[in-house]
Amino acid sequence: MRDAYHEELDSLSDKLVEMTRLVRSAMARAVTALLDADLRLSEEVISGDELVNKIYSEIEETVFDLMARQQPVAGDLRTLITALRMSGDLERMGDLAVHIARTARRRHPESAVPPELQATVLEMGQIAERMIAKTGSVIASQDVEMGLELDADDDQMDRLHRRLFDMLLSPKWRHGVEPAIDITLAGRYFERFADHAVHVAENVVYLVTGQRPEEIIDSP
Repeated sequence: MRDAYHEELDSLSDKLVEMTRLVRSAMARAVTALLDADLRLSEEVISGDELVNKIYSEIEETVFDLMARQQPVAGDLRTLITALRMSGDLERMGDLAVHIARTARRRHPESAVPPELQATVLEMGQIAERMIAKTGSVIASQDVEMGLELDADDDQMDRLHRRLFDMLLSPKWRHGVEPAIDITLAGRYFERFADHAVHVAENVVYLVTGQRPEEIIDSP
């Protein structure tokens, strides 16, 4: 009975890693769709989000079932609570990739990103992919040091987000209101995606150490 219980606990980690793989693929395709006005890719991202949602529901169901049947305490309870939190963040990251894909679809057959912003948006997409890949590794390995690294990646995303706004507010902007709204929203989606990746890593750090990242960093 206990072996089956711990197998179910272990399966939560596997499902979380699978969610990171799916979300990474969705973000990569959404960015390509956004930059290249690729309608097929944008539709794939939108329809593919159903699988992310399905795994999220499975994790939620497993967590609630184990809490009801096993009444876990200490480390096992922490595992269940953090799994629930992480799956919620990952599900929302999938939604953000969908929002980017919908922006691409809405602007098709034109690219939603003017030429002078393409390099910045591409870099934001690359950082987003790197962060979700690192998030998957952190979940699988429970590597606290790697988990703490995501803050630096998030800082880089924030800098690019500010650069995007600077370009939109520049007197040189000549593309009108609608493209400016699209880019503003896309920038926000990338920034929120990075924030959720940091939240997932923070939960892994808490799971392993029982401390929040700021407590570890501030400790002597």
